[in-house]
Amino acid sequence: MTIILLSYMTKALVFHPFLVNKKSGALRPEYALDEAKLLAQTLGLIVTEQHLIPLKKITPATYIGSGKCLEIAELAKQHKATLVVMDCALSPGQQKNLEDACKCKIIDRTGLILEIFGARARTAEGKLQVELAALDYQKGRLVRAWTHLERQRGGFGFAGGPGETQIELDRRRIRDRIAGIKKDLEKVKNTRSLQRKKRAAVPYPVVALVGYTNAGKSTLFNRLTKANVLAEDKLFATLDPTMRALTLPSGRKVMLSDTVGFISLLPTQLIAAFRATLEEVSQANLLLHIRDATAEDSEAQKIAVLGVLKDLDIAEDEGRKILEVMNKIDSVELEHRPANTIAVSALTGAGIMELLAEIDSALA
Repeated sequence: MTIILLSYMTKALVFHPFLVNKKSGALRPEYALDEAKLLAQTLGLIVTEQHLIPLKKITPATYIGSGKCLEIAELAKQHKATLVVMDCALSPGQQKNLEDACKCKIIDRTGLILEIFGARARTAEGKLQVELAALDYQKGRLVRAWTHLERQRGGFGFAGGPGETQIELDRRRIRDRIAGIKKDLEKVKNTRSLQRKKRAAVPYPVVALVGYTNAGKSTLFNRLTKANVLAEDKLFATLDPTMRALTLPSGRKVMLSDTVGFISLLPTQLIAAFRATLEEVSQANLLLHIRDATAEDSEAQKIAVLGVLKDLDIAEDEGRKILEVMNKIDSVELEHRPANTIAVSALTGAGIMELLAEIDSALA
């Protein structure tokens, strides 16, 4: 079975639906829309227009209502767009109804993030975890033709091009593949457990970097360890965990771990699938919560990160501390630095010695 994959020249429209009467700690609608556009561009889509869709209520059949569907269909026709990104979580029925109404392919936030993860995972473990999440997402849907054996690049074809045939997936095949992946991941988990036992014989504390995607974790990791981990100004530049030794000013040695960035409304499939990858975080003695000082919605990003940590049963307790690190101070004046935070620039090195001293003190 073959699959028609997304073209990097695919024109797309991006929409962020939101309830006007709902108050939450999520990103403000305008920032959420910008983030959705960045996610689409990270996947290589050409975003021709992006719009907010204020809603008084969610329509069960299409999420946004028939009137908005007609508007989207007209916009897609005007821009010759073959893909519409809906920055929300759609049920299988809503996705199908939207495609019928809008006359083009629809991808929701979960599918978009899974596509990015599928394209960027590099290690065997990372690929297995993303595939598990994708299969879990797919199993209740009638989606485009799928095969994990014949992909020419990463991704899963959720955002495939025009002309694709919509078919019923072989659910038994999916169940069998899910069972196989879980067995493989269990082996990986056992291997990681053995590696941790070996590290325990040389008891170095573990310090893990966590934070919102594109907060600068990998750049800071490279600055601290003189490593050469991929650090790009893109969402989800890092998917696979990396560990390096770091010597603190006191002479104490620690293991520093770089991890995947978090994001608001992270798909539940990915939280479950990446538990093994994030086990390093769960075992860490100290968490450095890296925050982007230039982000206009920094507080909402903080809430999102703490929410994911809570979902992973990782929190500050008697055996573990969390230090907040405001990064990118070279690009912004911090007039009111949040209390109990450390200000650094991973790019220029400003504040790095203070950060190392704080790590030393926290682990003392």
